[in-house]
Amino acid sequence: MIALFLSHVRASYDTRVVLDDASAQFARGKVTGIVGPNGAGKTTLLRVALGLLPHESGAVQVLERSLKDCSREWLARSIAYLPQESAVQWPMLVNRIVALGRLPYGARDDGAGAIEDAMARCDVTQFASRGLNELSAGERARVLLARALATQAPILLVDEPAAHLDPAHQLQLMELLRAEAARGVAVAITLHDLSLASRFCDEIVVLRNGHVTGQGVPGEVLSDAALAQVFGIAAKRLEGNVVPWSRV
Repeated sequence: MIALFLSHVRASYDTRVVLDDASAQFARGKVTGIVGPNGAGKTTLLRVALGLLPHESGAVQVLERSLKDCSREWLARSIAYLPQESAVQWPMLVNRIVALGRLPYGARDDGAGAIEDAMARCDVTQFASRGLNELSAGERARVLLARALATQAPILLVDEPAAHLDPAHQLQLMELLRAEAARGVAVAITLHDLSLASRFCDEIVVLRNGHVTGQGVPGEVLSDAALAQVFGIAAKRLEGNVVPWSRV
């Protein structure tokens, strides 16, 4: 099932067009990576899908509903979002931060199991009684991901979550997202690391200058020609996975 669908979307910041005739789809049970150079429109694509940035033309569907017909409450339960900015210094306990993921369900929600499960899967249970401001950038990133997972939404949008993680936790993160997809969640993740994208993503959306230049399995859309044209690089391949190697 296609959980999230953007069709010929155009969106702008003031007079600057940032997405133009962009189409992409995100299926339940798959991890779909969104890659492209800086400024290509990756974060903007997520913001349009969430309704945080209005689209001027085209269409967005969430779980087969038009985005324009979706209430904010329904969207909050349907899409979990981890934004790129993790520079938070809230003096709140970690378990309270993760519990914020249950807010869309109201005050009567008993989401204790979901909170505990999300914390365990993100390896942050040991921080439960510590303040978020006491943690490192990488630890905070894992706590904020746990908050998103606690929502238990059928769609998960994650914006550059690996940026502040050490290599071991980068791998753990991608394994965790694959496990979410195995549960039937539609996972969309923006990445700069093409090695992680080619290894862990079922499909990849490639963006360049606000245009979707391709979507498909990593071996097809991350061809040598595409890497040279979109990223200006050449790559070596390790068991089919892309390893950026030199500029072209």
